Amino acid sequence: MTSPYAAPRAAARLFRPQLIALAAATLCAAAQAQDAAKPADKSPEVKELDAVVITGTARREGVRKLEAGFSITTATEEQIKQAAPSSTADILKTVPGIFVETSGGQAGANIRVRGFPTPGDGPYSTFQLNGAPLYHLPTLSFFEHSQLFRLDDTIDRMEVLRGGPSPIFGSGQPGVTVNFIQKDGRNPEASLRVTTGTGNLKRVDGVYAGKLSDQWNVMVGGFWRQSQGLRDTQFPADDGGQASVVLSRKLDNGSLQLYARALHDRNAFFTAIPVVGGADGKSVSSYPGFNALKDYFYGNELRSIVLETGRATGRTLPNGKPEIQRTTVTRDLADGRGADVQTYGANLDTKLGDWTLTNKFSHTGGDTPTYALFSGANPQTLSSYIASQVAAANGDATVAAAAGRAAVTGSATFTNGGGAVAGSTPVIVNGMWVVDKALRSTSNETRLSREIAPGNNLTVGLYLAGYSSHDVWTLGQAQLMTVQPHARLIDVQLDNGVKASRNGYVTPPFSFNLDASYSGNTQAFFVADEWQLTKELRVDLGARRETQRITGTIANVSNGDLDNDPTTLYNNNLAYFNGTNTLIDSKLSRNSFTGGANYAFSREFSAFVRVNKGHRMPDFDVLRGRGANETRDSVEDITQFEIGLKTATKLYSAFLTAYANKLTNSQTQQFTNAGNVVLRPNSKATGLEFELALRPGHGFEIAATGNFQDAKYQDFQQYSGNRVERAPRFQARLTPSWQTQTGFGQLRAFATLSHVGERFADQTNALKLPAYRTIDAGAVLAMDNGLEVRLTGTNLTNKIGLTEGNFRVPGQGVGQDGVFLARPLFGRAYELSVGFQF
Repeated sequence: MTSPYAAPRAAARLFRPQLIALAAATLCAAAQAQDAAKPADKSPEVKELDAVVITGTARREGVRKLEAGFSITTATEEQIKQAAPSSTADILKTVPGIFVETSGGQAGANIRVRGFPTPGDGPYSTFQLNGAPLYHLPTLSFFEHSQLFRLDDTIDRMEVLRGGPSPIFGSGQPGVTVNFIQKDGRNPEASLRVTTGTGNLKRVDGVYAGKLSDQWNVMVGGFWRQSQGLRDTQFPADDGGQASVVLSRKLDNGSLQLYARALHDRNAFFTAIPVVGGADGKSVSSYPGFNALKDYFYGNELRSIVLETGRATGRTLPNGKPEIQRTTVTRDLADGRGADVQTYGANLDTKLGDWTLTNKFSHTGGDTPTYALFSGANPQTLSSYIASQVAAANGDATVAAAAGRAAVTGSATFTNGGGAVAGSTPVIVNGMWVVDKALRSTSNETRLSREIAPGNNLTVGLYLAGYSSHDVWTLGQAQLMTVQPHARLIDVQLDNGVKASRNGYVTPPFSFNLDASYSGNTQAFFVADEWQLTKELRVDLGARRETQRITGTIANVSNGDLDNDPTTLYNNNLAYFNGTNTLIDSKLSRNSFTGGANYAFSREFSAFVRVNKGHRMPDFDVLRGRGANETRDSVEDITQFEIGLKTATKLYSAFLTAYANKLTNSQTQQFTNAGNVVLRPNSKATGLEFELALRPGHGFEIAATGNFQDAKYQDFQQYSGNRVERAPRFQARLTPSWQTQTGFGQLRAFATLSHVGERFADQTNALKLPAYRTIDAGAVLAMDNGLEVRLTGTNLTNKIGLTEGNFRVPGQGVGQDGVFLARPLFGRAYELSVGFQF
């Protein structure tokens, strides 16, 4: 079957010259720019005291971070760079209450928030650009928001709101809202930065910001990057870039901002590999011959995948079976889990008499494919695998009859030359999956605010969104390969003529195809009131009424023998489209509310309390996966309570939040070796988040972030009382740093010790993933002449830390000799960048 998105990737070749031209334009613009005096950097304590946040606030001018009645983490451009994130989602490792798994590569992260149960992706996280969601729905199967966005030098700062009033505004995300705010040209800047590093990394970043005319400011920037990746794949693992432009204008009573962003990136995606667990259950080592820190199955032999599928013609064969028109799907694993998307937006702030009008419009469209190897069951010997195929062939009367006799044994050869394969060879059956996904999302949020009484500000608003997805999937098909880096494919034939494989493709554990078109729209009306009752006490209330309508058409599938030859086991039970459709039509409404209070004991110390009740509406895949006998609607209900303390002085700063939440009717599903498994867990969690900093003077600072958490399932089949999967009870980051003025410029050195506590791999709590600690470090020298040199290193001790277990086989524990499948962190990596500020 040919996907409707299988257009030639000429865009990659077109995109690179644009970014090179962008860098050249940055240099030219900088050469013509006038020198401007730079204001002195504020001290850390002044930044903490004066920091203003806009995410999660009703007022357009925002609120001081110390006075916000909710938990919010902020990061400047320099703080983002110092964290040395390996991907967009990886920056969330700096945010307490969030556990992010980014060991899959640049995209395809798993984002876990405050113990909410999810097998993967990011259903409780929404990424915003300049205050507007990149896509209305927070997640879909094989999609989470960080896939639409890459970090670069055009970002001014990041604000991360957890819980709080977030269920009321925007897309109504009850979990975490990550808002990336771009530079807008009001602060003149011109820079060019070149980076190299592990994996033969080559990257160029450029940005120019300044006046376009007397009325307009402009920011233009982006990056281009190519890398072989942090795991050896024998082909470029990351290849692409991003370009952005922002136009801003100050109005008589407000401001106007227009922005556009284009991303074209190809990123290899990694799943679990074999590792060896220690006898004490607290340590992990590499599988023999397979370095857990840098090796992977990918190689040139596996790079191109060709999957069989088909559609029923409506005619019947003489044997009574349907006639199937066979087709193939061919993809390149180097394209991985990439993105080819464009985002446009406009923000307006103005006055209408006594009212303040704020409007945020955003549109995102493009393709977010996933072409990748998905791990199967634990490794076994080739002899064991051949024996299973002999049993399967002899146990199928149709196969036995077609072969004419029972099989006794079989033989194996390498698919691409090299002769026979010994029976003692360790082998594994890994899935080769193709997901094509075309996304569109348009949203608009309008707010009207005014002071209705002294100190009392009322906000009313309307949020509208229209969104769609066209999905074409071929899942479950699998290949037999050796357990080694750059794995080799194996073909097996039984001694009665039955072919167990073709070009390495074998009978898969399951087979599932999808051709579906979905569309949805959401309307939400909200009202928020903020009242400064006294100089010290401020309270706020908010409510929202949301209605969602989703429709869709899904092509139904059956499983059968694609070539009508029983002796070819590998395609005897593959999925094909049978010519019928299923229609989806869902309309649901829900109310949300929030209430909070903040008491300022002084300018440097405040406390807050908050309660909110939000929900997560079903997405396209939730509605697709629901069973016909499910009577309860598919809305998740989430209740959260928070109490927090905030303080910042010259010596220290501390932000502490205790929270409790309850989630009911969670809508989760995952594709395992048993097919699509739908689960409806309930959960309850309590926790304490902390962000601390100590500044003893002389340029030293010690910062610590993290959280304690207890998250368990409730009323969830036999899993009630089990810990929520992959939710560590304790995680923390300790970051000492030191900066000083040298004869050349300002030098800053920093290091981070990270600790992630033990977790269970899935809801069965059968496999425990050990705790691990990593060390990162770096230094940056900002010279007085504008030159900047930055060196960072991650996982310097080469720790084998596991982020997830065997996602395809829930409940599978450690196998023979302590071997099991898991996805480890990337090994030691370095980046060196040289930049120049003009």
